[in-house]
Amino acid sequence: MALYFFYFFAFTAISSSFFVIFANNPVHSVLWLIVTFFSVAGFFILVGAEFLALLLMIVYVGALAVLFLFVVMMLNINFAGLRSGVAQYLPFGILIGLVIFIELILAFVPWDFKEQSVNNLSSPISVSETNTVA
Repeated sequence: MALYFFYFFAFTAISSSFFVIFANNPVHSVLWLIVTFFSVAGFFILVGAEFLALLLMIVYVGALAVLFLFVVMMLNINFAGLRSGVAQYLPFGILIGLVIFIELILAFVPWDFKEQSVNNLSSPISVSETNTVA
């Protein structure tokens, strides 16, 4: 039974997170963010961390998401004007995205070191020397 709840919360969290990103209305985006927080709280309940689930609902949903909602509603930003300049910065954004992607690949690729370099990892200085001698 817990497996069905896991799949339900996983589907809800992933789909609502996509709706947060792709919602046209910023108020709808914040409301989908609240749904995402509740589904992540469901994950916490499934693993037995009820305190973290309640903390997530009280702090994030009760404070931050409602704050985001009121700020978005009070500012009434014209998002159509902001979206018109996206094409101007798209090449630079793609370049930055590629650099970050290459860095992630380099960080997660297993590295092969020569056998001589393993000796340098243990202690680059003599063990008899200390750094407390004045």
